Amino acid sequence: MSIDHIHDFEILNELNAKFSNLIIQETADKLPTVWVDKAQLLDVLMYLRKATKPYVMLLDLSAIDERLRKYRHGLPNSDFTVFYHLMSLERNSDIRVKVALQEGDLNIPTATCIWPNANWYEREVWDMFGIVFDNHPHLTRILLPKYWEGHPLRKEYASRATEVPPYYLDKGKQMFEQENLRFIPEDWGMKRSGRDEDFMFLNLGPNHPSAHGAFRVVLQLDGEEVVDCIPDIGYHHRGAEKIAERQTWHSFIPYTDRIDYLGGVMNELPYIMAVEKLAGITVPDRANTIRIMMSEFFRITNNLLYWGTFIQDAGGMTPVFYMFADRQKAYDVIEAVTGYRMHPAWFRIGGTAMDLPNGWQRLVREFLDWMPKRIDEYFKAAMKNKVLQLRTQQVAQYDAKQALAWGVTGAGLRATGIDYDLRKARPYLGYENFEFEVPIAYNGDAYDRCLVKIEEIRQSLRIIKQCLDNMPAGAYKADHPLAVPPPKDRTLNDIETLINHFISVSWGPVMPAGESSFMVEAVKGITNYYITSDKSTMSYRTRIRTPTFAHLQQMPSVINGSLVSDLIIYLASIDVVMADVDR
Repeated sequence: MSIDHIHDFEILNELNAKFSNLIIQETADKLPTVWVDKAQLLDVLMYLRKATKPYVMLLDLSAIDERLRKYRHGLPNSDFTVFYHLMSLERNSDIRVKVALQEGDLNIPTATCIWPNANWYEREVWDMFGIVFDNHPHLTRILLPKYWEGHPLRKEYASRATEVPPYYLDKGKQMFEQENLRFIPEDWGMKRSGRDEDFMFLNLGPNHPSAHGAFRVVLQLDGEEVVDCIPDIGYHHRGAEKIAERQTWHSFIPYTDRIDYLGGVMNELPYIMAVEKLAGITVPDRANTIRIMMSEFFRITNNLLYWGTFIQDAGGMTPVFYMFADRQKAYDVIEAVTGYRMHPAWFRIGGTAMDLPNGWQRLVREFLDWMPKRIDEYFKAAMKNKVLQLRTQQVAQYDAKQALAWGVTGAGLRATGIDYDLRKARPYLGYENFEFEVPIAYNGDAYDRCLVKIEEIRQSLRIIKQCLDNMPAGAYKADHPLAVPPPKDRTLNDIETLINHFISVSWGPVMPAGESSFMVEAVKGITNYYITSDKSTMSYRTRIRTPTFAHLQQMPSVINGSLVSDLIIYLASIDVVMADVDR
Protein backbone atom coordinates (compact mmCIF):
# COMPACT_ATOMS: atom_id res chain seq x y z
CA MET A 1 0.00 0.00 0.00
CA SER A 2 1.14 3.56 -0.70
CA ILE A 3 1.50 6.03 2.13
CA ASP A 4 -0.30 9.30 1.52
CA HIS A 5 2.12 12.24 1.50
CA ILE A 6 1.34 14.62 4.36
CA HIS A 7 1.52 18.27 3.31
CA ASP A 8 2.68 21.02 5.64
CA PHE A 9 -0.49 22.81 6.80
CA GLU A 10 1.44 25.01 9.24
CA ILE A 11 2.01 27.48 6.40
CA LEU A 12 -1.73 28.28 6.39
CA ASN A 13 -1.50 29.42 10.03
CA GLU A 14 1.54 31.56 9.13
CA LEU A 15 -0.38 33.18 6.27
CA ASN A 16 -3.49 33.76 8.42
CA ALA A 17 -1.37 35.53 11.03
CA LYS A 18 0.18 37.85 8.44
CA PHE A 19 -2.64 38.49 5.91
CA SER A 20 -6.36 39.21 6.24
CA ASN A 21 -9.38 37.97 4.25
CA LEU A 22 -7.83 34.60 3.41
CA ILE A 23 -10.19 31.71 2.70
CA ILE A 24 -8.97 28.14 3.20
CA GLN A 25 -10.42 25.56 0.81
CA GLU A 26 -10.55 21.82 1.50
CA THR A 27 -9.79 19.65 -1.53
CA ALA A 28 -9.84 15.89 -2.16
CA ASP A 29 -6.07 15.84 -2.63
CA LYS A 30 -5.45 17.35 0.86
CA LEU A 31 -3.16 19.99 -0.68
CA PRO A 32 -3.13 23.28 1.33
CA THR A 33 -5.29 25.64 -0.77
CA VAL A 34 -5.86 29.30 0.04
CA TRP A 35 -7.82 32.09 -1.70
CA VAL A 36 -6.27 35.56 -1.53
CA ASP A 37 -7.43 39.00 -2.65
CA LYS A 38 -5.98 40.25 -5.91
CA ALA A 39 -4.61 43.35 -4.12
CA GLN A 40 -2.41 41.26 -1.80
CA LEU A 41 -1.51 38.49 -4.27
CA LEU A 42 2.09 39.56 -4.91
CA ASP A 43 2.72 40.12 -1.18
CA VAL A 44 1.47 36.60 -0.40
CA LEU A 45 3.52 35.04 -3.21
CA MET A 46 6.65 36.95 -2.17
CA TYR A 47 6.13 35.91 1.46
CA LEU A 48 5.93 32.25 0.39
CA ARG A 49 9.00 32.61 -1.83
CA LYS A 50 11.05 34.07 1.05
CA ALA A 51 9.52 32.10 3.95
CA THR A 52 11.63 29.94 6.22
CA LYS A 53 11.88 26.82 4.11
CA PRO A 54 10.77 28.77 1.04
CA TYR A 55 8.49 27.73 -1.81
CA VAL A 56 11.31 27.94 -4.33
CA MET A 57 9.50 26.52 -7.36
CA LEU A 58 6.45 27.74 -9.24
CA LEU A 59 5.37 24.29 -10.39
CA ASP A 60 2.26 25.44 -12.24
CA LEU A 61 0.07 28.44 -12.95
CA SER A 62 -3.22 28.31 -14.82
CA ALA A 63 -6.90 29.26 -14.61
CA ILE A 64 -10.45 27.90 -14.44
CA ASP A 65 -13.56 29.36 -16.08
CA GLU A 66 -15.99 29.02 -13.15
CA ARG A 67 -19.08 30.50 -14.80
CA LEU A 68 -20.94 27.21 -15.47
CA ARG A 69 -19.82 25.42 -12.32
CA LYS A 70 -22.72 24.50 -10.02
CA TYR A 71 -21.04 22.85 -7.02
CA ARG A 72 -18.96 25.66 -5.52
CA HIS A 73 -20.22 25.54 -1.92
CA GLY A 74 -18.15 27.68 0.44
CA LEU A 75 -15.93 29.11 -2.31
CA PRO A 76 -15.60 32.86 -3.07
CA ASN A 77 -17.70 34.33 -5.87
CA SER A 78 -15.55 34.00 -9.02
CA ASP A 79 -16.06 34.06 -12.79
CA PHE A 80 -12.46 33.13 -13.51
CA THR A 81 -9.98 31.73 -11.00
CA VAL A 82 -6.20 31.96 -11.43
CA PHE A 83 -4.25 29.42 -9.37
CA TYR A 84 -0.56 29.07 -8.47
CA HIS A 85 0.89 25.68 -7.48
CA LEU A 86 4.04 26.30 -5.43
CA MET A 87 6.54 23.69 -4.25
CA SER A 88 8.96 23.71 -1.32
CA LEU A 89 11.72 21.11 -1.42
CA GLU A 90 12.77 21.75 2.18
CA ARG A 91 9.25 21.22 3.49
CA ASN A 92 8.60 18.54 0.85
CA SER A 93 5.20 20.17 0.60
CA ASP A 94 3.14 22.29 -1.79
CA ILE A 95 0.58 25.08 -1.55
CA ARG A 96 -2.07 26.18 -4.01
CA VAL A 97 -2.87 29.91 -4.06
CA LYS A 98 -6.07 31.03 -5.79
CA VAL A 99 -7.38 34.43 -6.87
CA ALA A 100 -11.00 35.15 -7.82
CA LEU A 101 -11.62 37.42 -10.84
CA GLN A 102 -14.87 38.90 -12.15
CA GLU A 103 -15.71 38.98 -15.85
CA GLY A 104 -15.58 42.76 -16.01
CA ASP A 105 -12.08 42.98 -14.55
CA LEU A 106 -9.76 40.25 -15.81
CA ASN A 107 -6.51 41.98 -14.83
CA ILE A 108 -4.02 40.53 -12.37
CA PRO A 109 -0.37 41.45 -11.60
CA THR A 110 2.39 39.35 -13.16
CA ALA A 111 4.44 37.00 -10.99
CA THR A 112 7.48 37.12 -13.33
CA CYS A 113 9.22 39.39 -10.79
CA ILE A 114 9.16 36.47 -8.29
CA TRP A 115 9.59 33.39 -10.50
CA PRO A 116 10.97 33.89 -14.03
CA ASN A 117 9.11 30.81 -15.32
CA ALA A 118 5.76 32.52 -14.66
CA ASN A 119 6.36 34.14 -18.09
CA TRP A 120 5.16 31.29 -20.31
CA TYR A 121 2.46 30.12 -17.89
CA GLU A 122 0.92 33.61 -17.86
CA ARG A 123 1.11 33.83 -21.64
CA GLU A 124 -0.74 30.51 -21.84
CA VAL A 125 -3.46 31.77 -19.47
CA TRP A 126 -3.87 34.90 -21.62
CA ASP A 127 -3.95 32.74 -24.76
CA MET A 128 -6.54 30.27 -23.43
CA PHE A 129 -8.66 32.44 -21.10
CA GLY A 130 -8.05 36.10 -22.03
CA ILE A 131 -6.82 37.04 -18.54
CA VAL A 132 -4.40 40.01 -18.64
CA PHE A 133 -1.25 39.98 -16.50
CA ASP A 134 -0.24 43.59 -15.83
CA ASN A 135 3.46 44.43 -16.40
CA HIS A 136 4.15 41.09 -18.10
CA PRO A 137 7.28 41.51 -20.29
CA HIS A 138 5.66 40.12 -23.47
CA LEU A 139 2.01 39.09 -23.15
CA THR A 140 1.30 37.47 -26.53
CA ARG A 141 -0.20 34.20 -27.69
CA ILE A 142 2.05 31.19 -27.11
CA LEU A 143 0.28 28.00 -28.22
CA LEU A 144 -2.02 29.50 -30.85
CA PRO A 145 -1.12 31.65 -33.89
CA LYS A 146 -1.11 35.39 -33.19
CA TYR A 147 -4.10 36.00 -35.51
CA TRP A 148 -6.34 33.55 -33.55
CA GLU A 149 -9.68 34.86 -32.35
CA GLY A 150 -11.14 33.93 -28.98
CA HIS A 151 -9.84 32.04 -25.97
CA PRO A 152 -10.43 28.27 -26.30
CA LEU A 153 -10.61 27.22 -22.63
CA ARG A 154 -13.51 29.57 -21.97
CA LYS A 155 -16.74 27.62 -21.60
CA GLU A 156 -18.52 29.33 -24.50
CA TYR A 157 -15.80 28.22 -26.94
CA ALA A 158 -16.79 25.21 -29.09
CA SER A 159 -14.97 21.96 -28.32
CA ARG A 160 -16.05 19.83 -31.30
CA ALA A 161 -15.41 20.32 -35.01
CA THR A 162 -19.14 19.78 -35.65
CA GLU A 163 -19.91 22.96 -33.69
CA VAL A 164 -17.93 25.25 -36.00
CA PRO A 165 -18.01 25.94 -39.77
CA PRO A 166 -15.92 23.54 -41.92
CA TYR A 167 -12.22 24.34 -42.08
CA TYR A 168 -10.81 25.36 -45.44
CA LEU A 169 -7.36 26.40 -46.61
CA ASP A 170 -7.34 28.33 -49.88
CA LYS A 171 -4.27 30.02 -51.33
CA GLY A 172 -5.05 33.39 -49.73
CA LYS A 173 -5.47 31.88 -46.24
CA GLN A 174 -2.28 29.87 -46.64
CA MET A 175 -0.30 33.00 -47.59
CA PHE A 176 -1.88 34.87 -44.66
CA GLU A 177 -0.84 32.12 -42.23
CA GLN A 178 2.68 31.96 -43.67
CA GLU A 179 3.05 35.72 -43.36
CA ASN A 180 2.04 35.50 -39.69
CA LEU A 181 4.95 33.15 -39.08
CA ARG A 182 7.41 35.84 -40.14
CA PHE A 183 9.65 36.72 -37.22
CA ILE A 184 10.00 40.45 -36.53
CA PRO A 185 12.98 40.99 -34.16
CA GLU A 186 11.79 44.42 -33.00
CA ASP A 187 8.58 42.86 -31.60
CA TRP A 188 10.77 40.95 -29.15
CA GLY A 189 13.04 43.88 -28.28
CA MET A 190 15.89 42.59 -30.46
CA LYS A 191 18.17 44.81 -32.53
CA ARG A 192 19.18 44.01 -36.11
CA SER A 193 22.60 45.57 -35.63
CA GLY A 194 24.93 46.73 -32.88
CA ARG A 195 27.66 49.36 -32.86
CA ASP A 196 30.25 47.16 -34.55
CA GLU A 197 28.25 44.30 -36.07
CA ASP A 198 25.17 43.26 -37.99
CA PHE A 199 23.30 40.39 -36.40
CA MET A 200 22.03 37.43 -38.36
CA PHE A 201 18.64 35.90 -37.56
CA LEU A 202 18.34 32.16 -38.06
CA ASN A 203 15.18 30.03 -37.99
CA LEU A 204 16.00 26.62 -36.51
CA GLY A 205 12.89 24.50 -37.13
CA PRO A 206 10.00 23.91 -37.01
CA ASN A 207 11.15 21.04 -39.27
CA HIS A 208 14.78 20.67 -38.26
CA PRO A 209 15.85 17.13 -37.21
CA SER A 210 17.67 18.45 -34.14
CA ALA A 211 14.53 20.24 -32.93
CA HIS A 212 13.11 16.82 -31.94
CA GLY A 213 9.62 17.62 -33.19
CA ALA A 214 7.64 20.55 -34.53
CA PHE A 215 9.53 23.25 -32.64
CA ARG A 216 11.12 26.47 -33.83
CA VAL A 217 13.79 28.51 -32.12
CA VAL A 218 14.75 31.86 -33.65
CA LEU A 219 18.39 32.70 -33.04
CA GLN A 220 20.01 36.12 -33.01
CA LEU A 221 23.61 35.41 -34.02
CA ASP A 222 26.84 37.33 -33.96
CA GLY A 223 28.91 34.98 -36.12
CA GLU A 224 28.35 31.59 -34.50
CA GLU A 225 27.59 32.98 -31.06
CA VAL A 226 23.98 33.00 -29.87
CA VAL A 227 23.26 36.56 -28.70
CA ASP A 228 19.62 35.79 -27.95
CA CYS A 229 17.06 33.15 -28.79
CA ILE A 230 13.27 32.91 -28.84
CA PRO A 231 11.76 29.41 -28.46
CA ASP A 232 8.53 29.23 -30.49
CA ILE A 233 6.11 26.46 -29.45
CA GLY A 234 2.50 25.52 -30.25
CA TYR A 235 2.96 23.65 -33.55
CA HIS A 236 1.88 20.44 -31.80
CA HIS A 237 -1.02 21.89 -29.79
CA ARG A 238 -4.12 19.69 -29.98
CA GLY A 239 -6.23 21.10 -27.14
CA ALA A 240 -5.90 18.12 -24.77
CA GLU A 241 -7.26 20.10 -21.80
CA LYS A 242 -10.31 21.16 -23.84
CA ILE A 243 -10.87 17.58 -25.00
CA ALA A 244 -10.98 16.47 -21.34
CA GLU A 245 -14.14 18.57 -20.90
CA ARG A 246 -16.06 16.51 -23.46
CA GLN A 247 -14.81 12.97 -22.79
CA THR A 248 -16.04 10.75 -19.98
CA TRP A 249 -13.67 10.03 -17.11
CA HIS A 250 -12.83 6.66 -18.67
CA SER A 251 -12.69 7.67 -22.33
CA PHE A 252 -10.12 10.42 -21.68
CA ILE A 253 -7.47 7.82 -20.73
CA PRO A 254 -6.24 7.19 -24.34
CA TYR A 255 -5.70 10.95 -24.79
CA THR A 256 -3.28 11.02 -21.84
CA ASP A 257 -0.99 8.55 -23.66
CA ARG A 258 -0.47 11.12 -26.39
CA ILE A 259 0.79 13.91 -24.12
CA ASP A 260 4.35 12.63 -23.76
CA TYR A 261 3.97 10.03 -26.48
CA LEU A 262 7.16 8.24 -25.40
CA GLY A 263 6.01 7.88 -21.79
CA GLY A 264 3.17 5.44 -22.47
CA VAL A 265 1.32 4.38 -19.33
CA MET A 266 3.35 6.89 -17.28
CA ASN A 267 1.03 9.62 -18.63
CA GLU A 268 -2.08 7.74 -17.53
CA LEU A 269 -0.85 7.42 -13.96
CA PRO A 270 -1.26 11.00 -12.60
CA TYR A 271 -4.66 11.32 -14.29
CA ILE A 272 -6.20 8.09 -12.99
CA MET A 273 -4.68 8.57 -9.53
CA ALA A 274 -6.15 12.08 -9.30
CA VAL A 275 -9.56 10.60 -10.23
CA GLU A 276 -9.13 7.77 -7.71
CA LYS A 277 -8.37 10.31 -4.99
CA LEU A 278 -11.49 12.27 -5.96
CA ALA A 279 -13.70 9.16 -5.91
CA GLY A 280 -12.13 7.62 -2.80
CA ILE A 281 -11.08 4.43 -4.61
CA THR A 282 -8.53 2.14 -2.94
CA VAL A 283 -6.47 0.23 -5.49
CA PRO A 284 -5.36 -3.36 -4.73
CA ASP A 285 -1.66 -4.04 -4.10
CA ARG A 286 -1.34 -6.27 -7.15
CA ALA A 287 -2.65 -3.53 -9.44
CA ASN A 288 -0.23 -1.01 -7.92
CA THR A 289 2.76 -3.33 -8.39
CA ILE A 290 1.76 -4.03 -12.00
CA ARG A 291 1.54 -0.25 -12.53
CA ILE A 292 5.04 0.23 -11.11
CA MET A 293 6.48 -2.50 -13.35
CA MET A 294 4.91 -1.17 -16.56
CA SER A 295 5.82 2.44 -15.72
CA GLU A 296 9.47 1.47 -15.27
CA PHE A 297 9.42 -0.41 -18.59
CA PHE A 298 8.39 2.85 -20.27
CA ARG A 299 11.08 4.75 -18.37
CA ILE A 300 13.60 2.37 -19.95
CA THR A 301 12.20 2.68 -23.50
CA ASN A 302 12.12 6.50 -23.19
CA ASN A 303 15.65 6.75 -21.83
CA LEU A 304 17.08 4.41 -24.47
CA LEU A 305 15.64 6.60 -27.22
CA TYR A 306 16.92 9.71 -25.42
CA TRP A 307 20.41 8.27 -25.02
CA GLY A 308 20.63 7.14 -28.66
CA THR A 309 19.50 10.48 -30.10
CA PHE A 310 21.75 12.35 -27.63
CA ILE A 311 24.77 10.53 -29.06
CA GLN A 312 23.45 11.03 -32.61
CA ASP A 313 23.13 14.80 -32.11
CA ALA A 314 26.74 14.81 -30.88
CA GLY A 315 27.83 13.08 -34.12
CA GLY A 316 27.77 9.36 -33.25
CA MET A 317 25.61 7.47 -35.72
CA THR A 318 25.77 3.80 -34.66
CA PRO A 319 24.47 3.53 -31.04
CA VAL A 320 20.93 4.71 -31.81
CA PHE A 321 20.35 1.63 -34.01
CA TYR A 322 21.43 -0.74 -31.22
CA MET A 323 19.27 1.11 -28.72
CA PHE A 324 16.24 0.92 -31.00
CA ALA A 325 16.73 -2.85 -31.17
CA ASP A 326 16.78 -3.00 -27.36
CA ARG A 327 13.65 -0.86 -27.16
CA GLN A 328 11.91 -3.41 -29.35
CA LYS A 329 12.73 -6.10 -26.78
CA ALA A 330 11.15 -3.94 -24.07
CA TYR A 331 8.13 -3.25 -26.30
CA ASP A 332 7.73 -7.01 -26.83
CA VAL A 333 7.15 -7.37 -23.08
CA ILE A 334 4.84 -4.32 -23.02
CA GLU A 335 2.84 -5.71 -25.95
CA ALA A 336 2.55 -9.15 -24.36
CA VAL A 337 1.13 -7.57 -21.19
CA THR A 338 -1.04 -4.74 -22.57
CA GLY A 339 -1.70 -5.73 -26.19
CA TYR A 340 -0.15 -2.51 -27.48
CA ARG A 341 3.29 -0.99 -27.76
CA MET A 342 3.60 2.81 -27.56
CA HIS A 343 0.11 3.88 -26.46
CA PRO A 344 -1.47 1.07 -24.48
CA ALA A 345 -4.20 3.11 -22.66
CA TRP A 346 -4.08 0.14 -20.29
CA PHE A 347 -4.29 1.59 -16.79
CA ARG A 348 -7.83 2.08 -15.55
CA ILE A 349 -9.50 4.09 -12.81
CA GLY A 350 -9.22 1.57 -9.98
CA GLY A 351 -6.58 -0.74 -11.43
CA THR A 352 -5.56 -2.10 -14.82
CA ALA A 353 -7.52 -3.29 -17.86
CA MET A 354 -6.50 -6.93 -17.38
CA ASP A 355 -4.41 -9.17 -15.20
CA LEU A 356 -0.90 -10.19 -16.23
CA PRO A 357 -0.92 -12.86 -18.96
CA ASN A 358 0.40 -16.39 -18.59
CA GLY A 359 4.16 -16.53 -19.12
CA TRP A 360 4.84 -12.87 -18.30
CA GLN A 361 7.58 -13.87 -15.83
CA ARG A 362 9.68 -15.56 -18.53
CA LEU A 363 9.52 -12.51 -20.84
CA VAL A 364 10.46 -10.10 -18.05
CA ARG A 365 13.29 -12.34 -16.86
CA GLU A 366 14.73 -12.61 -20.38
CA PHE A 367 14.72 -8.82 -20.70
CA LEU A 368 16.39 -8.40 -17.30
CA ASP A 369 19.12 -10.84 -18.35
CA TRP A 370 19.62 -9.08 -21.69
CA MET A 371 19.72 -5.39 -20.83
CA PRO A 372 22.44 -4.70 -18.20
CA LYS A 373 25.40 -5.90 -20.28
CA ARG A 374 24.13 -3.88 -23.24
CA ILE A 375 24.12 -0.70 -21.12
CA ASP A 376 27.71 -1.41 -20.08
CA GLU A 377 28.75 -1.80 -23.74
CA TYR A 378 27.07 1.43 -24.84
CA PHE A 379 28.48 3.33 -21.88
CA LYS A 380 32.01 2.19 -22.68
CA ALA A 381 31.65 2.91 -26.41
CA ALA A 382 29.89 6.29 -26.17
CA MET A 383 30.19 8.00 -22.79
CA LYS A 384 33.93 7.33 -22.51
CA ASN A 385 34.46 8.60 -26.06
CA LYS A 386 36.68 11.70 -25.94
CA VAL A 387 34.85 13.45 -28.78
CA LEU A 388 31.48 13.07 -27.07
CA GLN A 389 32.94 14.25 -23.78
CA LEU A 390 34.47 17.37 -25.37
CA ARG A 391 31.14 18.15 -27.11
CA THR A 392 28.99 17.77 -23.98
CA GLN A 393 31.01 18.45 -20.82
CA GLN A 394 30.77 22.06 -19.51
CA VAL A 395 28.17 22.68 -22.25
CA ALA A 396 24.74 24.18 -21.47
CA GLN A 397 25.49 24.33 -17.75
CA TYR A 398 23.15 25.68 -15.10
CA ASP A 399 23.16 25.35 -11.32
CA ALA A 400 20.57 24.21 -8.79
CA LYS A 401 19.35 27.75 -8.07
CA GLN A 402 18.63 28.39 -11.75
CA ALA A 403 16.97 24.99 -12.15
CA LEU A 404 14.55 25.69 -9.30
CA ALA A 405 13.81 29.23 -10.53
CA TRP A 406 12.83 27.89 -13.97
CA GLY A 407 10.77 24.96 -12.69
CA VAL A 408 13.16 22.26 -13.90
CA THR A 409 12.37 18.75 -12.61
CA GLY A 410 13.53 15.20 -13.35
CA ALA A 411 17.05 14.48 -14.60
CA GLY A 412 17.68 18.18 -15.37
CA LEU A 413 17.24 19.01 -11.66
CA ARG A 414 19.08 15.96 -10.33
CA ALA A 415 22.08 16.70 -12.59
CA THR A 416 22.63 19.89 -10.52
CA GLY A 417 23.11 17.88 -7.33
CA ILE A 418 19.56 18.06 -5.95
CA ASP A 419 18.38 14.71 -4.65
CA TYR A 420 14.67 15.00 -5.41
CA ASP A 421 12.64 12.19 -6.92
CA LEU A 422 8.92 11.89 -6.10
CA ARG A 423 9.20 8.11 -5.92
CA LYS A 424 11.41 8.61 -2.82
CA ALA A 425 10.24 12.01 -1.55
CA ARG A 426 6.51 11.30 -1.82
CA PRO A 427 6.15 7.57 -2.46
CA TYR A 428 3.06 6.48 -4.37
CA LEU A 429 1.87 3.07 -5.61
CA GLY A 430 4.09 1.44 -2.98
CA TYR A 431 7.49 2.72 -4.21
CA GLU A 432 8.50 2.99 -0.53
CA ASN A 433 8.73 -0.83 -0.47
CA PHE A 434 11.32 -0.93 -3.27
CA GLU A 435 15.09 -0.67 -3.04
CA PHE A 436 16.59 1.69 -5.61
CA GLU A 437 18.90 4.70 -5.73
CA VAL A 438 18.16 8.19 -7.03
CA PRO A 439 20.88 9.01 -9.60
CA ILE A 440 22.60 12.35 -8.92
CA ALA A 441 25.26 14.34 -10.78
CA TYR A 442 26.77 17.71 -9.91
CA ASN A 443 28.00 19.64 -12.95
CA GLY A 444 24.57 20.53 -14.37
CA ASP A 445 25.86 20.16 -17.94
CA ALA A 446 24.63 18.17 -20.95
CA TYR A 447 26.93 15.23 -20.17
CA ASP A 448 25.68 14.91 -16.58
CA ARG A 449 22.03 15.06 -17.63
CA CYS A 450 22.72 12.08 -19.87
CA LEU A 451 24.58 10.23 -17.08
CA VAL A 452 21.56 10.61 -14.80
CA LYS A 453 19.21 9.20 -17.47
CA ILE A 454 21.50 6.21 -18.05
CA GLU A 455 21.64 5.37 -14.35
CA GLU A 456 17.83 5.68 -14.27
CA ILE A 457 17.68 2.74 -16.69
CA ARG A 458 19.76 0.61 -14.32
CA GLN A 459 17.58 1.55 -11.35
CA SER A 460 14.41 0.80 -13.33
CA LEU A 461 15.80 -2.68 -14.03
CA ARG A 462 16.28 -3.14 -10.26
CA ILE A 463 12.68 -2.10 -9.60
CA ILE A 464 11.30 -4.40 -12.33
CA LYS A 465 13.32 -7.31 -10.85
CA GLN A 466 11.67 -6.69 -7.46
CA CYS A 467 8.23 -6.59 -9.14
CA LEU A 468 9.02 -9.94 -10.78
CA ASP A 469 10.17 -11.54 -7.52
CA ASN A 470 7.46 -10.08 -5.26
CA MET A 471 4.30 -9.71 -7.38
CA PRO A 472 1.39 -9.80 -4.88
CA ALA A 473 -1.55 -12.12 -5.45
CA GLY A 474 -5.10 -10.79 -5.50
CA ALA A 475 -7.30 -8.57 -7.63
CA TYR A 476 -5.97 -6.40 -10.46
CA LYS A 477 -8.77 -3.83 -10.08
CA ALA A 478 -10.80 -2.27 -7.28
CA ASP A 479 -14.30 -3.51 -6.52
CA HIS A 480 -15.85 -0.03 -6.54
CA PRO A 481 -18.86 1.21 -8.56
CA LEU A 482 -16.89 4.20 -9.94
CA ALA A 483 -13.87 2.12 -10.96
CA VAL A 484 -13.40 -0.25 -13.90
CA PRO A 485 -16.74 -1.70 -15.09
CA PRO A 486 -17.44 -5.13 -13.50
CA PRO A 487 -16.49 -8.25 -15.50
CA LYS A 488 -18.90 -8.97 -18.33
CA ASP A 489 -19.66 -12.52 -17.18
CA ARG A 490 -20.91 -11.24 -13.80
CA THR A 491 -23.47 -9.01 -15.51
CA LEU A 492 -25.50 -12.12 -16.37
CA ASN A 493 -25.90 -13.03 -12.68
CA ASP A 494 -27.55 -9.98 -11.08
CA ILE A 495 -29.37 -6.89 -12.33
CA GLU A 496 -27.36 -4.36 -10.25
CA THR A 497 -24.10 -5.46 -11.87
CA LEU A 498 -25.72 -5.30 -15.31
CA ILE A 499 -26.97 -1.74 -14.68
CA ASN A 500 -23.57 -0.67 -13.29
CA HIS A 501 -21.79 -2.13 -16.34
CA PHE A 502 -24.25 -0.51 -18.76
CA ILE A 503 -23.96 2.94 -17.18
CA SER A 504 -20.15 2.76 -16.89
CA VAL A 505 -19.68 1.83 -20.53
CA SER A 506 -22.39 3.85 -22.28
CA TRP A 507 -22.73 6.95 -20.12
CA GLY A 508 -19.70 6.95 -17.84
CA PRO A 509 -19.46 7.15 -14.04
CA VAL A 510 -20.49 10.34 -12.23
CA MET A 511 -17.60 11.46 -10.05
CA PRO A 512 -18.21 13.39 -6.81
CA ALA A 513 -17.91 17.18 -6.99
CA GLY A 514 -14.55 18.52 -5.89
CA GLU A 515 -10.93 19.11 -6.85
CA SER A 516 -8.02 16.73 -6.87
CA SER A 517 -4.48 16.58 -8.22
CA PHE A 518 -1.75 13.99 -8.42
CA MET A 519 1.86 14.27 -9.51
CA VAL A 520 4.28 11.53 -10.52
CA GLU A 521 7.96 11.29 -11.38
CA ALA A 522 7.36 10.74 -15.09
CA VAL A 523 10.07 9.97 -17.65
CA LYS A 524 10.97 13.64 -18.24
CA GLY A 525 10.24 15.12 -14.82
CA ILE A 526 7.16 15.94 -12.74
CA THR A 527 3.81 15.53 -14.50
CA ASN A 528 0.77 16.76 -12.57
CA TYR A 529 -2.94 16.43 -13.36
CA TYR A 530 -5.27 18.80 -11.50
CA ILE A 531 -8.92 17.91 -12.10
CA THR A 532 -12.11 19.71 -11.15
CA SER A 533 -15.35 17.71 -11.02
CA ASP A 534 -18.80 19.28 -11.07
CA LYS A 535 -20.58 16.00 -10.27
CA SER A 536 -20.81 14.94 -13.88
CA THR A 537 -19.74 12.16 -16.24
CA MET A 538 -17.03 14.48 -17.56
CA SER A 539 -14.34 16.65 -16.04
CA TYR A 540 -15.22 20.33 -15.58
CA ARG A 541 -11.57 21.32 -15.92
CA THR A 542 -8.44 19.22 -16.38
CA ARG A 543 -5.10 20.98 -16.04
CA ILE A 544 -2.05 19.09 -17.32
CA ARG A 545 1.32 20.27 -16.00
CA THR A 546 4.10 18.80 -18.09
CA PRO A 547 7.86 18.95 -17.36
CA THR A 548 9.14 19.85 -20.85
CA PHE A 549 7.10 23.08 -21.02
CA ALA A 550 9.24 24.43 -18.17
CA HIS A 551 12.47 22.99 -19.60
CA LEU A 552 12.14 24.72 -22.98
CA GLN A 553 11.28 28.04 -21.37
CA GLN A 554 14.69 27.97 -19.67
CA MET A 555 16.56 27.89 -23.01
CA PRO A 556 17.56 31.57 -23.46
CA SER A 557 18.94 31.87 -19.91
CA VAL A 558 21.19 28.83 -20.47
CA ILE A 559 22.30 29.11 -24.08
CA ASN A 560 22.73 32.86 -24.72
CA GLY A 561 26.45 33.50 -25.15
CA SER A 562 27.16 29.95 -26.38
CA LEU A 563 27.65 28.63 -29.92
CA VAL A 564 24.94 27.30 -32.24
CA SER A 565 26.50 23.83 -32.00
CA ASP A 566 26.08 23.96 -28.21
CA LEU A 567 22.40 24.78 -28.64
CA ILE A 568 21.95 21.47 -30.52
CA ILE A 569 23.65 19.57 -27.67
CA TYR A 570 21.51 21.44 -25.13
CA LEU A 571 18.31 20.45 -26.94
CA ALA A 572 19.52 16.85 -27.15
CA SER A 573 20.14 16.80 -23.38
CA ILE A 574 16.70 18.10 -22.35
CA ASP A 575 14.70 15.05 -23.54
CA VAL A 576 12.14 16.94 -25.60
CA VAL A 577 8.78 15.68 -26.84
CA MET A 578 6.80 18.56 -28.30
CA ALA A 579 3.41 16.99 -27.56
CA ASP A 580 4.47 17.12 -23.90
CA VAL A 581 5.07 20.88 -24.27
CA ASP A 582 2.07 21.89 -26.36
CA ARG A 583 -0.54 19.37 -25.16
